[in-house]
Amino acid sequence: MQTVSLARRIEHAVLSPDATAEDLARGVQVAVRWGVRALVVKPCHVAAAARLLAGAGVKLVTVVGFPHGSQTTETKVQETRQAVARGVAEVDMVLNIGALRQEDLAAVFYDIRAVVEAADGRPVKVILETCYLEDPQKRLACRLAAHAGAAYVKTSTGFGAKGATVADVALMRRTVGTRLGVKAAGGIRSYPDVLALIQAGADLIGTSHTEAILTQSAREAA
Repeated sequence: MQTVSLARRIEHAVLSPDATAEDLARGVQVAVRWGVRALVVKPCHVAAAARLLAGAGVKLVTVVGFPHGSQTTETKVQETRQAVARGVAEVDMVLNIGALRQEDLAAVFYDIRAVVEAADGRPVKVILETCYLEDPQKRLACRLAAHAGAAYVKTSTGFGAKGATVADVALMRRTVGTRLGVKAAGGIRSYPDVLALIQAGADLIGTSHTEAILTQSAREAA
């Protein structure tokens, strides 16, 4: 895959709990230098990232209900509205994992739907955190996300017990078909990892290892 095309599938993440303003600035530099699709930042960094990315052609994304999905729906809605007011283009939200596991489907649906409405037309990606779910629960989560109006389903936060796998991406793609996009994230560190996940059905790749992956891609293409 051409490096430029691959970069437009990558969402560069600066989400580490200890990420500083300097880390954010470096993340912006990586995102702009490589021309990635988006930069994903913590809510506290949205306003600064919006200023730094102005006119750069890189989308700004933040996370909601991160990383455990256990905030109340009202809190997630407020997080979303604040992020929208500060300039985000998209929102990656963690669903209520416990509610899904106990099959409180109404709670999961309402949680997602409320964030979709608060995003006011901006795409919402629903993070399943697949490492905590059985396959039937993953399929159910995908269907609930679709019914609630989400634009994408996403594998992982990167802070669970395990990140993206080829098997999970393939399962999610089979479940959503062409209705939703699929984003693979969590533990993606190499160019071969990325290619395998894209082949399995991922539209987007979330990673903090953008520079290493795209450098390897460019080397392979040379």
